[in-house]
Order: sequence, then C-alpha cells, then structure tokens
Amino acid sequence: MTALAQLDCALETIDRANRADPNRETVDGESLPREYAYSLHMTRWLFTLETAPSERMQIACRAQHIERWTIPRRDYPEGRKSYYQWRQACGRMHGQRAAEIMAGCGYDSAECEKVETILTKRELRNDADTQLLEDVACMVFLERYFADFYEEKADYDREKWLRIVRRTWGKMSPRGHEAALKLAEGMPAHLLAVLQEALAEPRE
Repeated sequence: MTALAQLDCALETIDRANRADPNRETVDGESLPREYAYSLHMTRWLFTLETAPSERMQIACRAQHIERWTIPRRDYPEGRKSYYQWRQACGRMHGQRAAEIMAGCGYDSAECEKVETILTKRELRNDADTQLLEDVACMVFLERYFADFYEEKADYDREKWLRIVRRTWGKMSPRGHEAALKLAEGMPAHLLAVLQEALAEPRE
C-alpha cells in the first residue's frame, strides 16, 4: 500500500467510526454526527496552522475525539478531579483506536505508537506534534464551542470563566496565541471581554 493509500485508509476509517455518533451538530445548515463534525473542524484548523502537516498529524487531528460518545462524561462523578480522569480515559481510548486503525492500514508500529502518544498528550510541551494538536484543539474550542459552552454554563461566575480562559491560553504555543488573538477580533463582545480580562491579569 502506498503512503497516500495508507493515509486515505486511516482517515476514511476514522470518519466511518465518527459518523456512527448518535449526537448531532449543525454545520453550515447541515446536520452532521457531532464527532465527525468535530474531526472536520480539527482538520481545517490543522491546515490553517500548518501549511503541510505530516500524515501522523492529519491522523491525530482526525482521531482527536474518535468515538468519544462511548465514554460519557456522566459516567464519572462531578468535580475537577473526576473530569480529568474522564479526559485521561478518553485520551487513552482515542490513542489506542487510532493506533489500531493505522496498523490495519499498513503503518509500522513506530508511527502507530507516535500517534498514540500524541493523542494521550503525555509529551505536551516536550513534543512539537503534541503541542500542535493542543493548539488545534484550543482553536476549535474557541471558534466553535466557546459561545455555546458559555451559554450552557450560565451558573459559572466570572472568576471561573477567567480560570477556564487562562488554562486554555496556557496550553497554547505562541503560534496558537497569534491565531487565537486574530480569531478573537470576531468574537461576540461578552466573550471578547472575558478573554481580554483573563489575559490582562496574572494567570494561574
């Protein structure tokens, strides 16, 4: 199998898995399976931040939330500790599924293990690929989900929103910061105000 065929195989298999999501998201007037829509947002931002991304990054971004609906957040207790346990469980599952799919498409074990490591984010800050994935994920959140999340969590006080924005900002690289500031120019005024306040004060 050629390299292009391997990549097409992996992306198509991931897409097929994510199209099984029973949850929906509307994108440009079209109802799509939520995690399939998310994977397309991830791919779009990957190519925005990186002109010619590697195969492993194309696969990692497409598989960032692969089959996430199979591990519902509600299966874990409330609270920050349980939230991070859920996130870690999701990351391990995403990494394992991506590695399995890559192996089935002919990728060698080293490439499969590399993508699994990227998706578990064990090497964030120490690995350029993992950092790029985090930048892409943060851009997708800010562009597509921040506004809805803000509305859904109306009970959060101002300080909690500032912490959320600062934590998101702290995960990003300078390249991500530059893209985020450009994106912020088109944000609704109330979200832009939260972002500006968060960045104007000392961060955690």
